[in-house]
Amino acid sequence: MKVSLQPALNDGNLDANQFNSQRQLAISISALAEIMDRNIPLNLCLILDHSGSMSGRPLETVKKAANRLVDRLNPGDRLSIVVFDHRAKVLVPNQIIENPERIKQQINRLSADGGTAIDEGLRLGIEELAKGKKETISQVFLLTDGENEHGDNNRCLKFAQLATGYNLTLNTLGFGDNWNQDVLEKIADAGGGTLSYIQQPEQAVDEFSRLFNRIQTVGLTNAYLLFSLMPNVRLAELKPIAQVAPDTIELPVQPEADGRFAVRLGDLMKDVERVILANLYLGQLPEGRQTIARLQVRYDDPAQNKTGLLSETIPVEANVIRIYQPSVDNQVQQHILALAKYRQTQLAEAKLQQGDRAGAATMLQTAAKTALQMGDKSAATVLQTSATRLQAGEELSESDRKKTRIVSKTVLQDS
Repeated sequence: MKVSLQPALNDGNLDANQFNSQRQLAISISALAEIMDRNIPLNLCLILDHSGSMSGRPLETVKKAANRLVDRLNPGDRLSIVVFDHRAKVLVPNQIIENPERIKQQINRLSADGGTAIDEGLRLGIEELAKGKKETISQVFLLTDGENEHGDNNRCLKFAQLATGYNLTLNTLGFGDNWNQDVLEKIADAGGGTLSYIQQPEQAVDEFSRLFNRIQTVGLTNAYLLFSLMPNVRLAELKPIAQVAPDTIELPVQPEADGRFAVRLGDLMKDVERVILANLYLGQLPEGRQTIARLQVRYDDPAQNKTGLLSETIPVEANVIRIYQPSVDNQVQQHILALAKYRQTQLAEAKLQQGDRAGAATMLQTAAKTALQMGDKSAATVLQTSATRLQAGEELSESDRKKTRIVSKTVLQDS
């Protein structure tokens, strides 16, 4: 399996007379399947909340969703299940799928009771997942409907970072309206996964299925984007790099020993683009086609049990011209809007926390307009509804806040 790496500037032309220019560089990255590639086994761990608040329909639909996943696993795939209330226990130890009916019987015996300790569930889940990570795609689905009342949220984040070091991916699912969106988002972002919102119990099966479809497309893991910037080119100092597809996430940059910059991408999906947006500042450059950066991806290929592989190096070029005319890339403009929508919504949330309701409403309206510019009508509706409620003096419900967070990060499935 190989890596597809395609860079594009928001404006490919530079003014030779300008001392300083700013450009957004979009980089589309995906795994390219080849005919000889074999299927890579999945190593899936479900970490499920069965606290008292999950009693009744919520837990029944989660059990149904988990059973459906068991049915979809192939021979050779691995599964482990950890459940938690105010304690955590291993319900199904990490094993190759041989007796799915017995696993489903164990799931169906689950009952709801007790409080919520997400961090303990996460700790045990990572331990189980790590047992089967060799030559597999290793993923966690962590589902909870509550706050981490019996645990420590900072500990959750440390476990998420630890999972990344083990090349494990963490996906989080918030069930209902009483879960902590900051904690679940941070776990998913740090763990290289995705955050999902299950508003109604009957959506659990579909949401688990959607996530499962996504992880089935993973071809390469532990990927890092490596940047080599030419003299007179630098990254912006504040929030220089973000992912804008399939979800929007601010990405940390770390220097490499050879002077390059590295950005962790995690999993690369087959024929599904991961799009990274970098904010570059350029000094004055001589006329003609100039290379401003070189890009490479370092990755692991679990199908071949090989680590630290390198893609070919791709140059990023700008056309420096004396009589400047812009050469705008509309697709990159869309990516810039996606990041703007996310950051505007974050600003709105910060203003709301500070008690500035008018400021929050204005920023949400701005984010709604940005979503409309993108053609993301579903997000625009959610954002504008929240803005209108604040302007009318109403409080935002937990459901409003969670929908606002989700639509800021992604384009809704039905849009």
